[in-house]
Amino acid sequence: MPLPFLTADRTFDADSSDAALPFDDHDQWRRPYRPGPWRVGMAALLLLLASFVFLAAMIVAFAGATDGATVCLGLGLAITVVALRLLRMGVWVSRHGLRRVGFFATATLAWGRVEAVRTVQQPVRWLAMPRTVQGQALVLVRRGGAGGAVPLLTDHNADFLSRTEAFDRAADAVEAWACEYR
Repeated sequence: MPLPFLTADRTFDADSSDAALPFDDHDQWRRPYRPGPWRVGMAALLLLLASFVFLAAMIVAFAGATDGATVCLGLGLAITVVALRLLRMGVWVSRHGLRRVGFFATATLAWGRVEAVRTVQQPVRWLAMPRTVQGQALVLVRRGGAGGAVPLLTDHNADFLSRTEAFDRAADAVEAWACEYR
């Protein structure tokens, strides 16, 4: 079994995981960046909590209280759905357009309706909380100016907090998709 991360024929500085593979299908929706450690960590903690709730549901079911087991099972399923939705959030691109997946809603915009995608300096929300700090945001400007500039990514959200290089790569990737398919 080859272990490429331990062999001498692979350079440690080269990160080929961000490069597009030649067989990648541009018709499928893809996130042009990896989820950040804050988002993955929160989802992992929620899934750990869900496992304990499922264990409690099993114990309550074996004790004979089916109503309590049903409540625990429902709570565990709800926590699991929240964790999976947290991991799904972000900006997704394909040949068809740009999709912004939020926690409660998903909005898709065809590339023909996109005027520009650019990086700007502006006050941004810190980890989606009400507090704002000065930072960078990748904003979407719709054709005709409808709705103003919508921030897609910020350097202070759960994917890019303290990861400015990752934000720059992700912003460049989304801008490249916009230039190619607009």
